[in-house]
Parts: sequence; C-alpha cells; structure tokens
Amino acid sequence: MQYPQFNRASPNTPLTEAELEQLDQWLLQLAQSGRDGVMSLDGLDGYLTALAVGPASVLDTLPTADWLPAVWGGDGEDGAPFASNQQRKRTVVLVLRHLQAILSTLREHPTLWEPVFSLAEQGEHEWADAGDWCTGFLQATDLDPAAWAPLFDDPQLGPQLVPIALLGGDGEDGNEDLDDPAVRESLSRAAAEAALALAERG
Repeated sequence: MQYPQFNRASPNTPLTEAELEQLDQWLLQLAQSGRDGVMSLDGLDGYLTALAVGPASVLDTLPTADWLPAVWGGDGEDGAPFASNQQRKRTVVLVLRHLQAILSTLREHPTLWEPVFSLAEQGEHEWADAGDWCTGFLQATDLDPAAWAPLFDDPQLGPQLVPIALLGGDGEDGNEDLDDPAVRESLSRAAAEAALALAERG
C-alpha cells in the first residue's frame, strides 16, 4: 500500500475537537471489533510525539508505509480495516495533520503543547495516566532502535526517558507503585517533560 511521505514543511492545520473525536471513535471501534494491535488515541499521540521529537532520520527517511499502518494494526490484503479508499485517505490525512501539529507546536510554541493522556477517576479526583501514550511512544522507538540508542544512553536524556519506559511496560517488573494513581500521574508528567527535553535538543 502506498502512502504520501510526511513533509515537515506542510501547513500546520491542527485537528479540531470533532476530528479528534472522530479519530478516537474509529480506533475504539476497531479495537472493540477484535482487531489486534490497534492504537488508542493516547497511544497514537505518543507514537507521533516520538516521531516528532526523536532522531530526525527516522521520520525523514523511513517510508510512511513502514510506520503509518501500525496505527490501525496493519493493512489487510482485502483493504481492511477501511470500508473504502475515501475512508483510508481521510484517516491518513487526519494522522499526518496531527503529526504536523505536534511537530509544529513543540518546535514553535512548546509551552502550548498538550499530550493526550487518559484520565483515571478515583473518587472526586482525576489522575493523568500516560500508560497508553508511553506504549505508543515506545512503539515508535522500536522502528529504529539503533537511531534511538544514543538518546537512551545519553547521561542527561537517558534518565529522563525512564518514566516512559516504566509506564509503557518496558521498565522494571513488579513495581507495585505503578498501581498508585498518584505515582502514575507523577510519572506521566515526567514523561511529558522528557518529550519536551527531546524536542529542545533540536
């Protein structure tokens, strides 16, 4: 399947709330239908954020077809999961626009950037939970582990990436603190700071 190559110079037209909701509902319906590997909207946002802040070579040289279909669990031989070519085109455009919005915001107005995290309710309190976001982020690092290795090994950046690894399920096993919503919220905020630090490095 052929897809347009992402262009960093393309216009920045952030998704509207209605478009984000449309994308969220479509991904949710795919997951509920039993399709394997479908990302949640949180996971998609983390995935695209890693592409935006990671090694430039990954986004600039990797064919879109090598990373985009992972969003919906891969392309099927029968054109699944899309009902029509029009739906495929519409979805691709939405994802690429969201990537451009993340990239542009982090580059030009980093203080305005807001990652898409889940909210876990406990009593009257809502806790931010970046679990799915971090899982998506790590999926993007797996696209080119060699390119990401220097960042994980960097004495300053490496420790900042630990919260992403922990929440994304790639960290220490049996950490009971991860069941504590307050701990997860703290790690979630640290994960966002890590993304900002990556974006700041240029």
